Amino acid sequence: MNEANNLAQILITFGGLFLIGLLADLLGRHTPLPRVTLLLLSGFAIGPSLLDLLPAFTDQWFPVLTNIALAMIGFLLGQNLTRKRLSELGRPVLAMSIGEVIMTALLVFTVLRLFGVSMEIALLLAGVAPATAPAATVDVVHEYGAKGKFTDTLLGIVTIDDAWGLLVFSLLLATAQSLSGAEGAWQIIQTGAWEVGGAILLGIVLGLPMAYLTGRILPGEPSQAEALGVVLLSAGVAEWLNVSYILSAMVLGATVANLAKHHDRPFNAIEGIEWPFLILFFLLAGASLHIDALAQAGALAAGYIALRIAGRLIGTRLGGWLSGTDTTIRQWIGLALLPQAGVAIGMALIASHHFPEIKDVILPVVLGATVIFEIVGPIATRWTLIHVGDITNNNKHRHKKTLS
Repeated sequence: MNEANNLAQILITFGGLFLIGLLADLLGRHTPLPRVTLLLLSGFAIGPSLLDLLPAFTDQWFPVLTNIALAMIGFLLGQNLTRKRLSELGRPVLAMSIGEVIMTALLVFTVLRLFGVSMEIALLLAGVAPATAPAATVDVVHEYGAKGKFTDTLLGIVTIDDAWGLLVFSLLLATAQSLSGAEGAWQIIQTGAWEVGGAILLGIVLGLPMAYLTGRILPGEPSQAEALGVVLLSAGVAEWLNVSYILSAMVLGATVANLAKHHDRPFNAIEGIEWPFLILFFLLAGASLHIDALAQAGALAAGYIALRIAGRLIGTRLGGWLSGTDTTIRQWIGLALLPQAGVAIGMALIASHHFPEIKDVILPVVLGATVIFEIVGPIATRWTLIHVGDITNNNKHRHKKTLS
């Protein structure tokens, strides 16, 4: 009887969470708030800080769901890192993208350290800061019919931003892990090299056979099983080897995208099943917030927000200047790159998993900043596109929100 009650509780909980996700999706179409933000707020509401409706078993499921969701995100990011795509983007896009990622991370880390923030927190926040919200930016462009060279450059940057950001995050996370132990300089280098290099090697090793099989399996259920199986295998082996599972998934995706004959099939398969996992992921992420920690994160969150904005503005201008980009583009593109959402939250959760002792600092800062950037960011993107003349008709009807 007890086992039957436990099973009923599990089924009712997940059924309720999926329905909350459906409600968030519907509200996201009729409010300024993206559905990711609504899911986080809903999770916070049903979590222990407010209504405390979630049963205890969700704490055990959360790490598993986090790994699955972020492995899928990493795999989908990898499809943008093809030789053809990178050559099409051109030097200005690559220069401004790399410039703003490096400058944002460098500025956040340097200033936080100058103000006495611990090495681990400064490194982790610097690693999370470059992450963007490509779907939120694309949604604004499509919603208002933005067209022009500025828009093309903006879309090119957001296409590859999170890939560079993920690499920087993996490097800084590995550094923070090494510094937190009682290791010497050589051991720190070895640990960091294994965390990143091992993830890249694993992605390639699994990506080669997957690229070969993808062109030889019919579309439909077999492709879906193949794609999900290899992505989850990658995440599991990465966790077992103590390397970055989200980076290994991204390299896996890049390998398939570059080598597979029918490379779009596995990505389409993952996109088709990704959303249910993301619903659970974002709801439980919101539930993990503690209201007292949110209140204490105020000053640090404000500093993080200001530094991230400054890093994007300075980095894109510097990269644009070095690559000879038009003055208008390099002056205003940084303001259009403010949205930040799902990938940043995932990075914060990974950091919290590795550093549970500072979880109540990292998560509130990143989640609080994400809510602000998800509200203010799309507005800034729209204003910038109007300012540069790529939006000429502001009266278009709003389209369906997409995941950011």
